[in-house]
Amino acid sequence: MGTLDGRTAIITGGASGIGAATVRLFVEQGARVLIADLQEEKGQELAASLGQEAAFLKVNVTREAEVSGAIDTVVSRWGRLDCVYNNAGFGGALGPIETTPVEEYDMTFDVLLKSVFLGMKHAAPVMKRQRAGSIISTASAAGLEAGMAPHLYSVAKAGVVQLTKSVALELGEYGIRVNCICPGAIVTPLAVGRPEPRAEQVQALRENAARMHALNRVGEPEEIARAALWLASDDASFVTGQALAVDGGVTAGRPWRNLPEFQRTPHPIRMYRLPEE
Repeated sequence: MGTLDGRTAIITGGASGIGAATVRLFVEQGARVLIADLQEEKGQELAASLGQEAAFLKVNVTREAEVSGAIDTVVSRWGRLDCVYNNAGFGGALGPIETTPVEEYDMTFDVLLKSVFLGMKHAAPVMKRQRAGSIISTASAAGLEAGMAPHLYSVAKAGVVQLTKSVALELGEYGIRVNCICPGAIVTPLAVGRPEPRAEQVQALRENAARMHALNRVGEPEEIARAALWLASDDASFVTGQALAVDGGVTAGRPWRNLPEFQRTPHPIRMYRLPEE
């Protein structure tokens, strides 16, 4: 038996990276999954490799009609909707605040935050009728701590965290759980900044980003997929409104090895005497 036997899910951004790893794991664990993505060739190829338990639909997650249509497709095809994983994303606007175009601001928030709002909005009525469901979104360690990513990416992901908590408080009485995952650096095309990264670019990410994580390595998409599986399953039946950091310890603080040498070197404790009265 699989953890998600008989359940259905929609995973946005499901054609590559964290999304693709989650699609594979959900299907392996018994779920039927709709892959919602703009990457048509990759999405179709992934769905074909998984047989009848997966399907692909080209979806622009910034467009309400396409998001609602994707959810309708799941219900029409499989009769119910057990999990929505709002995972689609990109790096967003780069550079100093003074040179950031408003158009890039709008696009960043459309992809990273409005898409999550739309997924929640259109999943809610279906799941309320069922009196059950799990809504999961990909936030980021950058949404918990400043200085890890560009301005607007960080703010949008912080918005995902707060939206998760707020909506969890509304939908909990219907048996709907709402949570988000906050990854650290994960080896994905998004993290590398290239749709088809070369091996040396991936290796550079592994080496450069490892130092800021307590575990001294970056994460793999499958590690985030396992967190999503847990949140989608009955094993997390009493978990809602949470921002689950799956980040190799990056939000815990500066790794010990990165402290100044004098703080890491044993030495006698200096004792100071108070002046005698």
